[in-house]
Amino acid sequence: MASREVSTMIKQGFISDPTLSLPFSPSRTTLPRLYSPSSSPPPPPPPAESTRPSHNNPTLFEMMSEENLRGSKTMEESRRRTQRRVPKFLTELNAYSLKNGGLGPSDVRLTVVSRDGQRVPMDVHGRVLSEKSRFFADNLSQRREKGVSHTVEISECDDVEVYVETVVLMYCDDLKKRLIGESVTKVLALLQVSAAIMFDAGTTSCLEYLEAVPWSEDEEEKVVSHLSQLELPGLSTPEVLQRVSSEPSTSARSDGILLNLLSGVLQAKDDKARQEMKTLISRLLRADSLDDDNLFDVSKDTLYHLCHRCLSSLFLCLSEAIGMDEGKRDRGVLMAEIAREADNLQWIVDILIEKRMANDFVKLWADQRELAEFHSKIPTVYRHGISRITAQLCIAIGRGNILVPNESRFSLVSTWLDALYEDFGWMRRAYKSVDKKLVEDGLSKTILTLSLRQQQVVLLNWFDRFLNKGDDCPNIQRAFEVWWRRAFVRQYTDVDDTSQLQITVSSYSA
Repeated sequence: MASREVSTMIKQGFISDPTLSLPFSPSRTTLPRLYSPSSSPPPPPPPAESTRPSHNNPTLFEMMSEENLRGSKTMEESRRRTQRRVPKFLTELNAYSLKNGGLGPSDVRLTVVSRDGQRVPMDVHGRVLSEKSRFFADNLSQRREKGVSHTVEISECDDVEVYVETVVLMYCDDLKKRLIGESVTKVLALLQVSAAIMFDAGTTSCLEYLEAVPWSEDEEEKVVSHLSQLELPGLSTPEVLQRVSSEPSTSARSDGILLNLLSGVLQAKDDKARQEMKTLISRLLRADSLDDDNLFDVSKDTLYHLCHRCLSSLFLCLSEAIGMDEGKRDRGVLMAEIAREADNLQWIVDILIEKRMANDFVKLWADQRELAEFHSKIPTVYRHGISRITAQLCIAIGRGNILVPNESRFSLVSTWLDALYEDFGWMRRAYKSVDKKLVEDGLSKTILTLSLRQQQVVLLNWFDRFLNKGDDCPNIQRAFEVWWRRAFVRQYTDVDDTSQLQITVSSYSA
């Protein structure tokens, strides 16, 4: 704190015994009566109970009265806590004084006064105050006279207990040991007072304590806030804040870190650990996306680089599955690899959707016709995880989280819808996380965004499949009903431009 702030916070009256040295008397002619914490005045009587009428909507006056009552209770609790704890510090102060017998009798009566008028007097040694605090040294040096006692008053204190304990610390030989076991909040308060009275040893010890102990998330915010507000000439705080300070982040630097993290998850050998880290990173990225000021984010290029890597790995696995010799490799191992690569790709696509970057992936996935052909040639037990990606995209399109032109949407269902139909039963049984209704709703909404002619092609194909497969095929009869109404009940034949557009698009084949 600046010296002018200290002077406004601490109102001191360095006065000698009036019979010996009048020039140092304060503006008031008499000192208020002092009392020790053990003989503090009785607490004021509790306020009378409110006599307001009982109704549901209290008046502004009643609300203010309740607020004042709560404030009085809080003040009274604080006063009682101080009265319980301060005697312990005064006892400790006396013990330090006796231990250092060479100090002689006390020559300064130091009184700490709270904002609500609570007073705690202490008999201390001017020599100790001057040696440990530059504030007291500057003010006592010119007023010290042999055999003369001084009275010092520190008024309007937010927390009397902290001021008293800070004085006790001035008598302590091993400050770091004395602070062991204290809370971060308490040490921050001691730091603030030590800095205010320029008690450098106390300030340094508090900083060393804060640098060494762990912080909770709430404590971290308090530490950063307090240290940013304090002015500590000649003392530096970087070591304390080193754990939360970093070099200015750049997009290239953060993107490189995230690429390594994401790649590490994709290549993890332990499946349980891989799933846990996927969940963790997804949660962190989701939280970061809500912070507009956050500079640490993953780029679109990085995510699509990982998508292409996953697609290449998946393609190789399916190729191997098609040409696999029965005795050459264990089918279970290959099935696990296909499921793993499909799961990895689905995770990256989920991040793309969350970041609103998935538009290009719809076209990329729709263009994987060779992969879809391989998919159709291997048993469902190996491949069903791949169809979750198609379901994932349809859900996002149905929610409006992916905005792509009609050509891309129709290409998506043309390439992958048959595979989804074939794998749907296995998907439901193998993955508890697959929500049947959610997939059906997303698929229905996606189909209904196509041109009417395209809807007809897709839904008539579904109609035949559903009759043959039943529950192992998605039930999208709601989409079928909407298409029926659009095609046969409410025909918009009077909209010439739209009709012409539908005719043009209808050139796509199923």
